[in-house]
Amino acid sequence: MPINSAEFHEEAAAEYDAAFDWYRERSRDAALKFDAEVDRALAQILQTPRRWAVGSHSTRRFLLRQFPFILIYRERVDGSVQIVAVAHTSRKPGYWMTRL
Repeated sequence: MPINSAEFHEEAAAEYDAAFDWYRERSRDAALKFDAEVDRALAQILQTPRRWAVGSHSTRRFLLRQFPFILIYRERVDGSVQIVAVAHTSRKPGYWMTRL
């Protein structure tokens, strides 16, 4: 069942902003492509949130195609989706678990 919106955890939003700014400092086009890729990922997650396998603490992971980032998200009791982390694939696994 599709969901209408996603909410970013405060620290996940900061991670997105930092990544966007990093790409923007190097290339406006790269930053826009990163933004579009995150938008595409969010659209797919909202359309079919249970499509990806359940991981630790009932979270799910969506690997971006063109960028080394994973959107880690969970479904909430009210049926909404929370983006818990915009995690770089080279970062320490599980660093975001304190956000749950």
